[in-house]
Amino acid sequence: MSAQATVAGSEALHAASRTHRRRREWAWKALAYLILLGLGVFLVLPFFWLVSTSLKEPGTEFVYPPRWLPERWAFGNYVEVFRLLPFHVFFFNTAVIVSANIVGNILSGTLAGYAFARLRFRHKNLLFMLCLSTIMLPSIVTLIPRFIIFKQLGWVNTPLPLMVPAFFGGNPFYIFLARQFFLSIPIELDEAARVDGASTWRIWWQIILPLAGPLIAAMAIFSFQRNWNDFLEPLIYLSDQEKLTLAIGLNSMRGLYATQWNLLMAASTMVTIPVIVLFFTCQRFFMKGIVTTGLGGR
Repeated sequence: MSAQATVAGSEALHAASRTHRRRREWAWKALAYLILLGLGVFLVLPFFWLVSTSLKEPGTEFVYPPRWLPERWAFGNYVEVFRLLPFHVFFFNTAVIVSANIVGNILSGTLAGYAFARLRFRHKNLLFMLCLSTIMLPSIVTLIPRFIIFKQLGWVNTPLPLMVPAFFGGNPFYIFLARQFFLSIPIELDEAARVDGASTWRIWWQIILPLAGPLIAAMAIFSFQRNWNDFLEPLIYLSDQEKLTLAIGLNSMRGLYATQWNLLMAASTMVTIPVIVLFFTCQRFFMKGIVTTGLGGR
């Protein structure tokens, strides 16, 4: 009888311990969710203020005490932006430059990354180290030599300096991403394809690229965000208004003596929304690409 009582007491003690452990785990999870929720609200507040200000009437942007919501919703601010400046032209110019850079970076990055990851040639590791070393070189250092080159080619005041370099391995970071991803694909796929008579180009196009969906998504999002928000290079190479990009168009809305902040916020909202939509639409592929390319701490 005493043995049964001891066993029952031990089971009750274990049950109480498990219950205490579960409650402690739930408490830590609840605390973590509360912290993440607070950080999320804190990070969303600037965007909320941006949208709210874009819907305010002139003169009410900086009233005190601040109003989180406008008293009268001025949706006409978004129409006024297109009347003030040809933002539809800026959108088109930016979309063309961004699309060309996405295609160019994916093609050149996957080609070079495939060569460094799958092919055998002399001094491969040395060349890859030299390629990576260019990441540590600030782009501002090569700005003047690049401008002189494009000036001699007659490309200044055209979108060509903003698009063509992407097709020739313009960003070594994408080459690094591609190499890391391709190293995770079994080499036996290449060997089996070569036994069947496939060339290197065919292996890259028909075998490697179809498996690189997460990588392509990550490269596309990185390239989109960088070129969509790029300000310095379009400022240097473009001068005619009909060739400007969105970043330059936004900056031109800041006046020397006065700025229509509600219109500037409306334009900024329209520029920001495509980036947010793209990220949340491709978030699953983007995170998978980050993990599989070795940037996730693996």
